[in-house]
Amino acid sequence: MNIKFLDLKAVNTQYRDELVSACERVIDSGWYIRGAESSKFEEEFAKYCGTKFAVGVANGLDGLALIFKAYLELGVMSVGDEVIVPANTYIATVLAISANGLKPVLVEPCSDTCLIDVSKIREKITDATRVIMPVHLYGQLCDMQAINSIAREYDLKVIEDSAQSHGARTLGGVRAGALGDASAFSFYPGKNLGALGDGGAVTTNNEELADVIRALGNYGGSVKYVNDYRGVNSRLDEIQAAMLRVKLRHLDSEITRRRHVAKRYLSEIKNDRVVLPQCLQDQSHVWHLFVVQCELREELVRHLEEKGIQTVIHYPIAPHNQEAYAGAFEGLNFPVTEALERSVLSLPISPVMSDKQIGGVVDAVNSYGE
Repeated sequence: MNIKFLDLKAVNTQYRDELVSACERVIDSGWYIRGAESSKFEEEFAKYCGTKFAVGVANGLDGLALIFKAYLELGVMSVGDEVIVPANTYIATVLAISANGLKPVLVEPCSDTCLIDVSKIREKITDATRVIMPVHLYGQLCDMQAINSIAREYDLKVIEDSAQSHGARTLGGVRAGALGDASAFSFYPGKNLGALGDGGAVTTNNEELADVIRALGNYGGSVKYVNDYRGVNSRLDEIQAAMLRVKLRHLDSEITRRRHVAKRYLSEIKNDRVVLPQCLQDQSHVWHLFVVQCELREELVRHLEEKGIQTVIHYPIAPHNQEAYAGAFEGLNFPVTEALERSVLSLPISPVMSDKQIGGVVDAVNSYGE
């Protein structure tokens, strides 16, 4: 049996006719940047997330960076301000902070959920703290009720990194992207809502913030050749917006299938050498990734490879251990994060996995160590 980690061709082939039709619509329109498709997708995605505004950008990293840049332009933040962020996030989260002259303050995650340890946030707050940035890692929502409570107590902004959590909901039905002051999403092809190239969006209920982000992503202006800010070129193009409009219609059904895969893994994988992820609440997890932990990870990887099963490590090197941040976190220790970077392993999970493939992964993991 040969099981890919993620078969993107199979994922998109399901909707080939719709995608081709959408692409033809853009080609025939003669308008390829910030046209009808982008506007309609922004409206549809904002409605889906439950926010007043969505602004399409070039990618998820730009989305996060533009939120900070907009807050700086609005005087809400200043260079040197601190942003609390989980230590085990993908480096893009931290890059968005430092790129704006802000200071990332790393907080350890919980070892069972891999989400930021809310109990450790308060001890990191200083007079320079302006933002808490929870990352809904692997597709599971952080404890936003507790995080927002802390933010209100200290008058802090909450910026969600929702790059992996499209469609995740609280018990009250509030979706990722509507749980803070602003949120950024990635539409990288491998995401639950993936484009056929790069793409991203910012969601918010703050009209002024949305307007500034839109201008910043358009060279700093909302009127051609009039530049109010020192902006960048970060726009969601029409082709990708059209692709995303198609795939947004199928997102919830794909999440349902992902949950089916995860439910089988959670109930059928029974191997003391493999630690399964903890799901706090069904609707709060959309299973972008199914991440297990194994003390002898490389051994498990080789075993699964021999069985024809492809795995990926998300992420083998935490931001504070990257050369890009050499010296930036000197003297600080992150033992939980470092234990995770040595042990986490992502098993195949996608909406196109067959029950036979799911069973194949289960059997292979269960046979490890026999």
